[in-house]
Amino acid sequence: MPVHAAPVHDSLVHDALVIGAGQAGLSASRHLKLRGIEHLVLDANEAPGGAWQHRWDSLGMDDVHGVADLPDAEAPGRSAEAANAIVPAYFADYERRFALPVVRPVSVEAVTSEDDLLVVHAGERTWRSRTLVNATGTWTKPFVPHYPGIDLFAGEQLHTADYPGPAHFTGKRVLVVGGGASAVQFLGELAPLAQTLWVTRREPVWRSDDFDPEAGLEAVTAVADRVRRGLPPASVVSVTGLALRPQERVAEALGAYQRRPMFSRIEREGVRWADGSFEPVDVILWATGFRPAVGHLAPLRLRSRQGGIQLEVGGAVQNAVTAVRDPRVQLVGYGPSASTIGANRAGRAAAIAVRRWLLATDDDLSA
Repeated sequence: MPVHAAPVHDSLVHDALVIGAGQAGLSASRHLKLRGIEHLVLDANEAPGGAWQHRWDSLGMDDVHGVADLPDAEAPGRSAEAANAIVPAYFADYERRFALPVVRPVSVEAVTSEDDLLVVHAGERTWRSRTLVNATGTWTKPFVPHYPGIDLFAGEQLHTADYPGPAHFTGKRVLVVGGGASAVQFLGELAPLAQTLWVTRREPVWRSDDFDPEAGLEAVTAVADRVRRGLPPASVVSVTGLALRPQERVAEALGAYQRRPMFSRIEREGVRWADGSFEPVDVILWATGFRPAVGHLAPLRLRSRQGGIQLEVGGAVQNAVTAVRDPRVQLVGYGPSASTIGANRAGRAAAIAVRRWLLATDDDLSA
């Protein structure tokens, strides 16, 4: 059964620690357990569910891009039920069924290196381990770009992470910022209820064909190439193109997807473009994505000069999990594995890499 109380000080040296109990962390834990590798999973949330428990109520299972099966457990299918209830229940059942060693709540602040061991710090609590699997995702690091006047706006500003559902915006004039799938979905929900305006930095790329496995592999490979070179990872979605679903056709008929280029500044009552044109708005909804939540790894100095964490890329691109600068550290749900399917596969790759490291260091000790 999952462990719900965390000790103030853990004197053990663990073979592995997993940070995060979302899709990637649970997959990694299951694969570690299958290989007989002693470990703990440290999760910041009060309850199972990863980032899914924090998503908005109007996000149904029909709206998500799909939830991959965790190892040996079929994922819930499409339905009108809320994803923030269905997926956490699935994760909670998974933790119980396979007796995964989850400790919560643990908010990790830093990971340091002491001789051959990695030390995880969370307030006054510490854990020591020979290896680390980082599965912290992106949900806790919402990104809002800075524009002149952003602090002067008198209306409401929200990010995807704070989206309260469409009813909140009824009758308002809403500016949706961002060129990804979330922006498309928000416009689909809001256009029938509110006046909407859509702005993006780049012209949207619409996909008219089916997104088949070959196209998916091509997209993931593009992201993998970035982490191989030590660049900050782009999201997988950013290279797949956009497509409208049946539930967004009403918004399309209302003109919601007539995009405008980015404004140059924000003013008290709205936004202004470089040509002097102005649009009054009540709400700015920033659908501008997230950044990897890896700040706690800063003491390990894993970042390259290009700003990203360079990963070893060999074989299947979604198996790129090992940090080049410290092979004791595996990153799942980062770069090419930043999707439910990718994170699931990366969990297995991380467990294999952990086992390889443990066997190699045991051989060194016995030599």
